[in-house]
Amino acid sequence: MSWYDPLQERKGGAGKVEVPDIAALFERDGYLKDHENEIRRRYGNYEDFLAEMDKTEGGIEKFSQGYKIFGPQVKPDNTIEWLEWAPAAHSLHLYGEFNDWKRHSHPFEKLEFGRWKLVLKPGADGQPVIKHLQKVKILVNNEDRISPWANYVLQPPKEKQAQEGVTFCQHFWNPSARYKFKHSRPDKPKSIRVYECHVGISSPEGKINTYTDFTKNVLPRISKLGYNTIQLMAIMEHAYYGSFGYQVTSFFAPSSRYGTPEELKALVDEAHRLGITVLLDMVHSHASKNVSDGLNKWDGSDSGYFHSGARGNHELWDSRLFNYTNWETLRFLLSNLHLWIHEYGFDGFRFDGVTSMLYHNRGLGQGFSGGYHEYFGLNTDTEAIVYMMLANHLVKKTVSNGITIAEDVSGMPALCRPVSEGGGGFDYRLAMAVPDMWIKILKEQTDEDWNIGNIIHTLTNRRWKESCIGYCESHDQALVGDKTLAFWLMDKEMYTGMSILQPSNDIVDRGIALHKMIRLLTHGLAGEGYLNFIGNEFGHPEWMDFPREGNNESYHYARRQFNLVDDETLRYKFLSDFDCGMNHLEDSVGWLAADPAYVSTKHQEDKVIVFERAGAVFCFNFHCTKSLSDYKIGVEVSGKYQIKLDTDDKKFGGHARRDSSLHSHTFPEGYNGRKHHMCVYLPCRTAMILVKTGESDFK
Repeated sequence: MSWYDPLQERKGGAGKVEVPDIAALFERDGYLKDHENEIRRRYGNYEDFLAEMDKTEGGIEKFSQGYKIFGPQVKPDNTIEWLEWAPAAHSLHLYGEFNDWKRHSHPFEKLEFGRWKLVLKPGADGQPVIKHLQKVKILVNNEDRISPWANYVLQPPKEKQAQEGVTFCQHFWNPSARYKFKHSRPDKPKSIRVYECHVGISSPEGKINTYTDFTKNVLPRISKLGYNTIQLMAIMEHAYYGSFGYQVTSFFAPSSRYGTPEELKALVDEAHRLGITVLLDMVHSHASKNVSDGLNKWDGSDSGYFHSGARGNHELWDSRLFNYTNWETLRFLLSNLHLWIHEYGFDGFRFDGVTSMLYHNRGLGQGFSGGYHEYFGLNTDTEAIVYMMLANHLVKKTVSNGITIAEDVSGMPALCRPVSEGGGGFDYRLAMAVPDMWIKILKEQTDEDWNIGNIIHTLTNRRWKESCIGYCESHDQALVGDKTLAFWLMDKEMYTGMSILQPSNDIVDRGIALHKMIRLLTHGLAGEGYLNFIGNEFGHPEWMDFPREGNNESYHYARRQFNLVDDETLRYKFLSDFDCGMNHLEDSVGWLAADPAYVSTKHQEDKVIVFERAGAVFCFNFHCTKSLSDYKIGVEVSGKYQIKLDTDDKKFGGHARRDSSLHSHTFPEGYNGRKHHMCVYLPCRTAMILVKTGESDFK
């Protein structure tokens, strides 16, 4: 594929390049004007690929349906046609239970363009010669491999793993009855509230949980809590459970640890019935180095789907890096997106490791200062950027409510602007600086030392008109070696001080108060979406640690103790109930979908923060001892306001120092840049949301 010169016309039949609406980018961010040629070059590369797909493949949608061509395909007459791409291989054979493990009895025929084909006629009974769930292997250059397009792989018993030298084996998936979806996709959320979850750890029991149990017992919890989106982690098959799904070995196979492909479809369908959008944690930034049950050295070479040599290896992650200009790599990755959307019903993706994709140095050892030379210089991997543009274009083209989220810490400009503007095409990026800030504060500072101005700056520091998803903590902070907010706040007291049958001690009292305040401040100020990791809403008391040799293969820490929040005698319920109240109020007010907040007060000595968003007034007093009576705050719209959410409410484990039935009235004099003011009571370590009365719809 040739790379585009922005100052010339494209040669050939496609005519002139269709110029994107880059002017919209410059109107929003004038600093981008200096990099116009580079932005146009990237867009030209993207258009070149689309044009070539139109010309040779019938368009990107058809191109991205490779999973219907490659791997085993059962035809209407029950013939099995098996196609593989292995350009460096000198021989391919299929063997398994269907042919009594005869290694060389079924050779593939070598075709042009690195393709290999095998046709298996139906058996004497007229049925496919390979039966449902039979084990199969591909010999590539006489070495056992799993097809890159395998759609179901199973883990053999540990003794066989040691014997055969593999962790997973491919099983032919061709059930007589496939799951049929009953419910349509929900509308795209205006305010996205994401519940990040992992099926395997979603049970209180020390085991790997199932799709079926998650569907029955966890989805209703998520819906009740007011989350309208789930982000499913570790679904694409991965040989090492402890990798959290980030070392993928089989990209087209849903993890069999939790159940069958049809059971995953039922999970997604039930989520849709509940009005929940379902996102998949998508790992296209790298792949596992496993050879026998992964993509690495699939065709016997160091390249294949990856770059060869040093560029094809991520040394820190010990994984392989894709070659995003390779035609078959593009087919493989784009087809992977298409499959999860159309076969499993996913509504979009959270792309993992985007910062690693964006830069040749993988973003390692680099502190991004915000200088635009860091985003448009030679370190930027424009091949990966063009792939992400193609991926986002495909998602939006194939599903009307499709959502994409980038895990990017670098803050690349225009990454979350439409591809039609020359942007990256993502809907959101994760506000990754926010959890780092909270952990740093709790780890290094006393309450008196909190810098209110710095907190506000971090929470509001995002690119104009590029949406972010704010969060206090995700799975990263829950992993062993780190601590969750609840753990930083209360530590060992969570094991002894959470019973309501005894008075709350100072540590627990402070911890519960700040846990609610931190989450509310982040929810209201840090983005256009909000994310929470499974269990953290109720202050899960333990870290995440998957079974491994170092912990005697224990599942004790690879679970979520929902039994704690269900116990009416424990204080965990207060945090969960507050999380629920916060989400449901946002659903009514719609602050996440509104313009960024106007912060009118950030008082360092008083430790007070006041801001308005979507007509709601948020008030915080982080002072550890000083309560403030008749505290003057600015308000833009005059009227009568009532407390709609109070962290100090008794039902949330507070001390009920405010009367929520009372109203606050505005006065005509302006204050702190607002047209009006009112006086409120701000007890120490509390927060509240005031909403103007007499208005039922604030969206």
